[in-house]
Amino acid sequence: MPEMTPVLNPENRCAPVEGRAMLRVTGEDRVKYLQGLVTQDMGRVVRDGIGYGALLTPQGKLIADFLLVAQPDAVLIDVAEDLADDLARRLTMFKLRSKVVVDRVEMPVTRGIGPAPEGALADPRDAALGWRLYGQALTQGEAVDWDARRIAALVPETGAELVPGDSFILELGFERLNGVDFRKGCYVGQEVTARMHHKTTLRRGLVSVQVAGAVPVGTPVLMEDGREAGVLYTQAGGQGLALVRMDRIDGPLTADGVEVSVGGEA
Repeated sequence: MPEMTPVLNPENRCAPVEGRAMLRVTGEDRVKYLQGLVTQDMGRVVRDGIGYGALLTPQGKLIADFLLVAQPDAVLIDVAEDLADDLARRLTMFKLRSKVVVDRVEMPVTRGIGPAPEGALADPRDAALGWRLYGQALTQGEAVDWDARRIAALVPETGAELVPGDSFILELGFERLNGVDFRKGCYVGQEVTARMHHKTTLRRGLVSVQVAGAVPVGTPVLMEDGREAGVLYTQAGGQGLALVRMDRIDGPLTADGVEVSVGGEA
């Protein structure tokens, strides 16, 4: 029988998510296998139905971030489309004798705000990001400014603030976004991540900023003396996200000649 379309609340504003791909991990060892690889506790994913996590290099740098979705006979990995094939390849490399299969599947995903329809899952990163509904492509209401919501909630995104091969996830706020579990035991990159967690302060961090005018994503943020304080990324409505050195943000800052002032931090 075809899957029933859930009834949307009149308050819902939603649309299919663009630029995402879906990997499916099946097999009797799937939960144990992923538990030894990703930053999220798979027990939590199974319990809650969804979780946020990442695969790291042994040096603790980001390979890919994703949402993990528990199904009765599989775990779905909701990841940026341009990272999906490499992530599938890397996961397969770790398979060894585990009884798992990793493949890519076509599956629509709807994200929205307002009362969650039946079957939808709350985005585990922040309540501001609403809900996601897997296997359905639904559209209703005015478009949501997701960049503005990400900025307000200090949520980084691959292709902007998150840079595969370069980003350290704690600098980008993964602990606050429920994207890493420090009690679950070993995973790839765990040693470096744990050391950073136990440091008194991190040298760099993600912050919200006010921007006096739009500038290109990736523009350096400069101190008054010309030294680089960080990099400005996503912007919307005069607000933005920047990854900065925390010891260089007290004085006047500019990006491409535009005034930048720092707000909260990750």
